[in-house]
Amino acid sequence: MGEKWKWLAKLFAVLGAGAGLLGIGTIVQVNGISSAVTTFFDPNKEHTISLFGADYSIATVFAAIAVAVLVALVIIGGIQRIGKVTTLIVPFMAVIYIVVTVLVLLFNITEIPAVIAEVFKSAFGLDAMAGGAIGAIMLAMQKGVARGIFSNEAGLGSAPIAIATAETNEPVRQGLINSFGVFIDTVIICNLTGLSILVTDSHLIGKEGADVTINALGVGLPFGQQFGAFVLMVCLAFFAFTTILGWDIYGERCLEYLSGGKMGPVRVYRWLYILAVLIGPFLTVSAVWTIADIFNGLMAIPNLIALLALSGVVAKETKSYFDRLNSGQIKDRL
Repeated sequence: MGEKWKWLAKLFAVLGAGAGLLGIGTIVQVNGISSAVTTFFDPNKEHTISLFGADYSIATVFAAIAVAVLVALVIIGGIQRIGKVTTLIVPFMAVIYIVVTVLVLLFNITEIPAVIAEVFKSAFGLDAMAGGAIGAIMLAMQKGVARGIFSNEAGLGSAPIAIATAETNEPVRQGLINSFGVFIDTVIICNLTGLSILVTDSHLIGKEGADVTINALGVGLPFGQQFGAFVLMVCLAFFAFTTILGWDIYGERCLEYLSGGKMGPVRVYRWLYILAVLIGPFLTVSAVWTIADIFNGLMAIPNLIALLALSGVVAKETKSYFDRLNSGQIKDRL
């Protein structure tokens, strides 16, 4: 975009480092892990310890320390095997999670038509319980965009930090490959999760966060509540842990840009990152999501400005790629 827009790059780097530290990268992820661990090992919170003026399950404390130590071993200790192992296992966890949620829907298939109708009624203000039509639509859009960004990071500008390291002769092809992740995350996994929650009425139980999905898996399948808690705990542990590691890299790259490649600020950031992971489980779910939404929204602003400014370039490059693909100049296909 030229020298005049370097301020936008710096703003993005500042907000990106902040999103990694206090938003999507740490507190939300570890909060989800600790919630799933606590629900499985100490669902009634019978074994507690007093910290920071409040009582927390020992399982929550253990999860916080365990995740923080593992993260420290990777980003401070340089033990990359942990990260590689989790990265290899994550695809299998995704398949398992998809299979389990599909089973929930199959066991409750008669409820699906009514649930889909209720979704549309609520989203477009057709349900009296939703209040005013405009207000209901705005609320649905607000929550949908916020959770969509959290799910797939589309428009956030984080994924290109990793994608830019890929070795490819065709940037458009690389972009198309990575856009498929949005489809997997949101269209498949999020819809399966949402429908599983709705067909089992788990959104009405008065719980928050991972506990809602745990209830859906427990109620929706004939294997008992502990089965749902175990499946989600294992899947979340791998999903969230790899996300924590990935966002540390994003934050570090942002700081490297701001500091001109100096590693001093990066080292400080790493320790702050570990601290954020450690304290994440002790924040309330509502506070965690509010903080994450704020930082995600701020980070998206400079990126969306760049997307609008460069939309013509993207369209031109995409047309060129498909023209060459159709004419046979490019042999490999997606």
